[in-house]
Amino acid sequence: MILTARTTRGREKTAIESLRSKIENNSRDIRAVFHPEDLKGYIFIEGNEADIRDLASDVRNINGIIDEEVSVEEVEKYLNDEQEEIKIEEGDEVEVIGGAFKGEEAKITRVDEPNREVTIELLDAAVPIPTTVDADMVRKRASQN
Repeated sequence: MILTARTTRGREKTAIESLRSKIENNSRDIRAVFHPEDLKGYIFIEGNEADIRDLASDVRNINGIIDEEVSVEEVEKYLNDEQEEIKIEEGDEVEVIGGAFKGEEAKITRVDEPNREVTIELLDAAVPIPTTVDADMVRKRASQN
């Protein structure tokens, strides 16, 4: 059975990480957890319905389970083996579009493609402190396109 869980928007990965750690510490029948990048605020969980509901109720960023089973065919459209290539490079100036630094401008100092993360330094910071964020949390500034 596949169910959809509502999550705090932008916290889908955090919810999945919390859920996975709870799965590892329990003998629950949860077979898969995944978040389609283009579907904000939702994750899919495959497993036993009672186990899904029980574990999900204990995860901070999960706000509830939608009471309708999802078919494999509906989920398949979100599955693709290729992740979109990161289109930013070291030295690019970007705008942070999510997280604690939303709205800030920054410079890319490192790109970690396998983990889809970038290290940034905020441009307006008095002391530039490198911070690693998800690559989806930044976008190239329009003047650089």
